[in-house]
Amino acid sequence: MGFDKAKAIRAAEKYLAQGKISSALQEYQRIAEADAGDFTALNTVGDLYARLNQKAEAVACYRRVAEHYREQGFTLKAIAMYKKLTRFGPEDHQTALALAQLYEQQGLMVEARAQYMVAADAFARAGNTREALGVLRRIADLDPTNTHVRLRLAESYTRENMPDMAAEAYTLAGERLASRGEFEQSLDAFTKALALRPASHPALAGLLAAHTTLGTADEAAEILGQLAGERPDDLEVRAMLVRAYVEAEDAWRAELAAKELVARDPSSFTLYFDVIRLHLRQGNVADAARLLGGVADPALSGRQEAALTELLQEVLARDPEQMEAHRLLVRAYSAMRDDAHLRSALERLADAAESAGDNEEGRRALTQLALLTPNEPDYRTRLEELGGPLFDEGEGAARGDEVPTFESFVAGGDAGGAGAESAAGAQDEPARFEWNAVTEPQHADASASFADLNELADNGVGGYELSGQQQSDHQPPQSGFQEFDFSAYAPGADDARAQQSDGAGVGRMLRQELESIDFYIEKGYADIARDTLDMLPPQAAVLPEASAGIDPGLAAIFDEFREAVEDSDEGDSADFDTHYQMGLAYREMGLHDEAVEEFQVAANMVAPSDGTPRYLSCCNMLGHCFMEKGMPRPAALWFKRGLAAPGHTEDEYQAMRYDLGTAYEQLGDTDRAIEILSEVYAIDVSYRGVAERLRELQNTVNRKP
Repeated sequence: MGFDKAKAIRAAEKYLAQGKISSALQEYQRIAEADAGDFTALNTVGDLYARLNQKAEAVACYRRVAEHYREQGFTLKAIAMYKKLTRFGPEDHQTALALAQLYEQQGLMVEARAQYMVAADAFARAGNTREALGVLRRIADLDPTNTHVRLRLAESYTRENMPDMAAEAYTLAGERLASRGEFEQSLDAFTKALALRPASHPALAGLLAAHTTLGTADEAAEILGQLAGERPDDLEVRAMLVRAYVEAEDAWRAELAAKELVARDPSSFTLYFDVIRLHLRQGNVADAARLLGGVADPALSGRQEAALTELLQEVLARDPEQMEAHRLLVRAYSAMRDDAHLRSALERLADAAESAGDNEEGRRALTQLALLTPNEPDYRTRLEELGGPLFDEGEGAARGDEVPTFESFVAGGDAGGAGAESAAGAQDEPARFEWNAVTEPQHADASASFADLNELADNGVGGYELSGQQQSDHQPPQSGFQEFDFSAYAPGADDARAQQSDGAGVGRMLRQELESIDFYIEKGYADIARDTLDMLPPQAAVLPEASAGIDPGLAAIFDEFREAVEDSDEGDSADFDTHYQMGLAYREMGLHDEAVEEFQVAANMVAPSDGTPRYLSCCNMLGHCFMEKGMPRPAALWFKRGLAAPGHTEDEYQAMRYDLGTAYEQLGDTDRAIEILSEVYAIDVSYRGVAERLRELQNTVNRKP
């Protein structure tokens, strides 16, 4: 006969009712073994192990459930289970790291940093300094604006003889400092990075940028020049050296550095453009034109026509008679098949040639204009005045003298002689105009040429999937005021009333209230703690708790990280819905302390009068959590805050009044309970059996001596 799961569940519940924990555990173990997918049963097995004080077995069950939810993408459920694990091992680095990653996925960076700190502490205490530093690096990544922490981390890496990690940390700090305009500090960080890794390209780039901004680019050029000599094949260093000379306004060294780089990597020819611009700024128009002559071919074949023509136009704006620039501009527009601009360039070339008395150049330009626009008589007239075209009209363009090629420019011994030699060679040949010596660029491949909340909603917010009778009976807490579960809560209310009849019960309740104040202080909610303390008898006292220290070797940097965590703005790193839903998940699993923390965070993120039910929802959930913990005093405080929130319906206020009256009843404050419940009765005599409740309370008062 097969396994009867329903029968096993009934048997387990019976054993639990009888207080037979071991027998109930055996039944739930059978259920979990028979149905490997019933993680609710496995979680219950863990709970029963915990009640039997078998912590190792409980942890094993909880971890299996947590890992299952994480793998399935149920992030909030996984967080709740890992939080459950922290009760048994609050300093376990494995649990802390898992929680940190899940919090990070949810965008809860404050919580993530706190868990990473737990893991880092654990590693440090175990003497695993490198692992601790790795975790601290993750914390620094979560807060990239904190450069001080990043610098301290770099110093720790240096002490641990981890130069690569240290250099990276210094570089990241330098980049952040530079982005804030703190260039001297960023330069110091980049310098420290380079002392550890002299050829680090990011650090060198940052150093060059900082020196440039500070007006000391020549110092960067000196560093890069020395490094280029030591590493001649490092093309990126050579490229930065060109830029450094340009920023230092040393045109001749920039040109020489560019020439050496392009000889090794022709695809780097675009760096010549920066050198050309520098020549133009310094008024060296002839040198700019010379370099443009050498870079024309790769620019046209490398789809850099726009940059080439822009620079040529700038040359001509400074020197309209620069014949070499006119020829190159004609050549560029011809290669681009841009007839409109070609015509304009030819006209300017013809005018410049006429001004210079160069009839042959003028005839070549006008010949091309006549071919380009045969219906324009003016060009023919001017041609006849100069002696007619240089070839018969039917022959088309003949090949003529050429502009210096890029190869001859690079290979030439003297950077200044390429153009002159080319021009001299052209004088020995018959004067013929080159209309389109550059063939249409073959546009080759440039790379070859040049260098969970939806899942949770399906199964009940924040809870476990329930099966069989459990699922039909279960009513999970839900988000939004309309979804509150206000009915028949506070199981054990009769027990609480019984406890109030003797001094032992009062003592237990007082200890619970003191624990609640400790909880508030620990979580940083001083205002709630103060309000709760004001409601206690005057003889109650709250004892401070001491905090443990950390490994002295990392104490300083740990303090920095802790300060960063404490100073973080919670509102900037999380949203209301995430905290609220997480509170629901914790409450569903019976993790009331964690649920209270999440609901309090959510309440602090909204205003009572923001026009939404969010604040009231938090007040309601906090009140219920404290009631379920057997702590009616803080519950009453939150129900009162909910009643004070403006802008809600009478039905919503009725629910709050009823719950507040119940809280006063459990506190033993019968007079106040009668007062509040009488308000409920006055508005609706049939509301949730309030009439019967009032009669019971009145009878209690009448029986008092």
